[in-house]
Amino acid sequence: MAVTIEEALGFIYKNARTKSLKIIPLEEALGSVLAQDIEAKHNLPPYDNSAMDGYAVKIEDAGKEILVNHTIFAGDDSKENLNSGFAIKIMTGARIPSGCEAIVPIEDVISTSNGVKLPGTIKASKHIRLCGEDIKSGETILKKGQRIHAHHITLLASQGISHIKVYKKPKVAIFASGNELKMHFESVAPHQLYNTNSPTFFARALELGCEVDFIGTAGDSLEDIKKYIKSALESDLIITSGGVSVGDADFTKEAFGAFGYEIFFDKIEIKPGKPTTFGRINETLVLNLPGNPLAAALNFELFAQSIILALSGDEAKYIASIETKIANDCTIKGGRRTLVPGYFNGCEFTPYDNFSPGMITPLAHSNAYIIADGKCELIKRDDRVKVVSTRFSFTSKEMVDLINRG
Repeated sequence: MAVTIEEALGFIYKNARTKSLKIIPLEEALGSVLAQDIEAKHNLPPYDNSAMDGYAVKIEDAGKEILVNHTIFAGDDSKENLNSGFAIKIMTGARIPSGCEAIVPIEDVISTSNGVKLPGTIKASKHIRLCGEDIKSGETILKKGQRIHAHHITLLASQGISHIKVYKKPKVAIFASGNELKMHFESVAPHQLYNTNSPTFFARALELGCEVDFIGTAGDSLEDIKKYIKSALESDLIITSGGVSVGDADFTKEAFGAFGYEIFFDKIEIKPGKPTTFGRINETLVLNLPGNPLAAALNFELFAQSIILALSGDEAKYIASIETKIANDCTIKGGRRTLVPGYFNGCEFTPYDNFSPGMITPLAHSNAYIIADGKCELIKRDDRVKVVSTRFSFTSKEMVDLINRG
């Protein structure tokens, strides 16, 4: 019996377990998921410092002509003490000298023969960056489950953190099956096709932060498929395409069954992609996707990405949607929930005019999709729809409803 999309995702999140841990240097941290909370070791700024090139002054000297008797540069370990009637020239980032009550920018003073004349009004603490105003020592700056992006590297580097504890990246093995399939670097006969699914899965798994192995293309025989399965069993996730339907040469399920394949579901109430199958062999998860390229790719986006997010340890492990309006009428054949590819330009979603499970052009020209409910036969122009992106990561800490119900 076919399961719903929600039930399928429930099986995925119940059975996809977070990977084990490792410690990596900061230089390799980009894209990894933290397995620990990170606390600040130092205040930032670590000391009161100047936000401008200017003069360290006292408030009582506002409007006066005062002497300049010293200059402090960023990085100087100056022990100067500021007294009334004097100013200390100071550069951006330099430590504030003792006795300083404000910084007056260079452009706000008038140079004189003996020093500088200050403006008539000076605000206390103006242009002074206070110790710890950005980060205080001991506060949590990053949390377990956060995926490391470039600006997180900024935070870690500011604390002198050289190594962090992260979850290991999911290891994914990919292969296809079908006598008609050849790789893009091989010659094809008139009765054969290029294997487009495996390179697509490989590229998307890399984009999603996985370690990926491409095993190859198995022939349509039980023994050949078994060889490919055996070579992939050290992975966290095996993704295949083809051979999961009910044709005479569809041996994939039988081949996996020889290794003790525990199937959680083997049909989903969805089109395209009904025969999508998910299960496990010992600790290795298995996702069998349809052979048709558009069906395989769209179901990868919904189900393979969910498995990868769950394995990664990312706290935002659920696919989320963006609500927008639809650019034109979209007619849908009812019955099962339908994945409709299209293009989201930031303001509206334009569904692809003509698509079918075996096509590849709609996939290349789309950057998102919507999921139409089985009872939804028409989405009218300017109706609000939930769009799921295929070109960037948009996820949630809580599971959200992705279905457009009309």
